[in-house]
Amino acid sequence: MATHTGSEGTVKVGSDTIAEIRSFSIEESADTLEDTSMGDSARTYKPSLTTFTATIDVLWDEADTAGQGALTNGASVTFSVYPEGDTAGDTYLSGAGIVTGRSVSSSYDGLVEMSISLQGSGALTTTTV
Repeated sequence: MATHTGSEGTVKVGSDTIAEIRSFSIEESADTLEDTSMGDSARTYKPSLTTFTATIDVLWDEADTAGQGALTNGASVTFSVYPEGDTAGDTYLSGAGIVTGRSVSSSYDGLVEMSISLQGSGALTTTTV
């Protein structure tokens, strides 16, 4: 069984790699529809619509106009998350999404950081490079 370190990962918006990534996460979920009827002794469900959200945490880089700069509030983007890197044979997740929020933070003894939130639009796909 293969394992990977977090430092192998990368994220791209379109075909541009986002600079200074600290972390990322994707959360997928699926709705269910209850189809229990009279006479059933237990509730039953059917699968329904799926959705996903993503969060990308970066160190602020104003020079990264194609990566970080493309992720403005309300922007519709395509993006790919490469948990194990982006070389031949690596698996990655991709989809379309809308930037729903950006949070910039800093402290007197730290670096300027930004957290970007995306709401998926459509299916999240898993592919191999």
